[in-house]
Amino acid sequence: MTESLLTPERVERGQALLHQLRDGMARVILGQDDLCDLTTIALAARGHVLLEGLPGLGKTELVKSLATLLGLSFRRIQFTPDLMPSDVTGGPVLQEQDGRRRFVFEPGPLFAHCVLADEINRASPKTQSALLEAMQERRVTVLGDSHSLPAPFFVLATQNPIELEGTYPLPEAQLDRFLFKVEVPAVSEDVMTTILTTRRRGTPPEIGRALSETELGELFELVDAVFLPEAVARYVARLVAATHPDRASCPERCKAWIRHGASPRAAIALGESARAAALLAGRPNVDFDDVQRVARAAIGHRLVLDHAARLDGVGPRDVVAALLEAVDPVGAALPEGLR
Repeated sequence: MTESLLTPERVERGQALLHQLRDGMARVILGQDDLCDLTTIALAARGHVLLEGLPGLGKTELVKSLATLLGLSFRRIQFTPDLMPSDVTGGPVLQEQDGRRRFVFEPGPLFAHCVLADEINRASPKTQSALLEAMQERRVTVLGDSHSLPAPFFVLATQNPIELEGTYPLPEAQLDRFLFKVEVPAVSEDVMTTILTTRRRGTPPEIGRALSETELGELFELVDAVFLPEAVARYVARLVAATHPDRASCPERCKAWIRHGASPRAAIALGESARAAALLAGRPNVDFDDVQRVARAAIGHRLVLDHAARLDGVGPRDVVAALLEAVDPVGAALPEGLR
């Protein structure tokens, strides 16, 4: 296949569905256009999202609004240091059936379509790891028995910056399960004024369902039909390869900053999310711009930076920006001998 199977009418339909979802979130979360765009793209790509920002910036309201807009079942898990893995996944409960006592699995709050893992980095690593299988396999295993989670299944986790007291950094294996990590910035003075004058006690407006179950399934099919050209796929591969400091393609200034580069899952995340970004932009084929649009959110949290990066005041987003500047998209389309 060398081109998209999407007709202009289907592209327009997919773009309209995405904008219905995106505009609904923007009504609740004011002044966070980039956040709403990336959350919409991640959902359309069927990926999990990690939201990082200071308390009170609307992270929880964003997730609640998303569940409402999709008409999905929603559960909120407040992560605390004393939370146990069984508090998340559920566990066996002794019940009497037909005159005999037996253990019966009681599903935990993880068994919902849309799960808000609030302040995930306040829980112990053992409890954080309880999400690993659920996020990757869409099931949980308790006492050797597997239990499938509802479909679709999305985990949207919030975390406070690690500099705050009482937090545990997420391990790399856990971070890699998130399609995106999105930083939630503080709002401007104008947005703050609007909130104060239009939202008493900060209460957001009521919203209704934006997409039916059928429309959500249709949206997934349309995203899957967006075509990823070989030239763009090669660009994605080269971009991820350049995150490894032992590769010649890694920019010299990045070699001192990066200890470990991104995994192949980063390339998959870029490809899938770029499809959704292309459809949001009204394109049937993925462009280099779509990859660059999602690169910071898809790659940054998958990098392990060296101490030199901290000394230089460099964060993951800065490293990805340097990679995007150094890796030539056009060069990705050229045969090896002509680069």
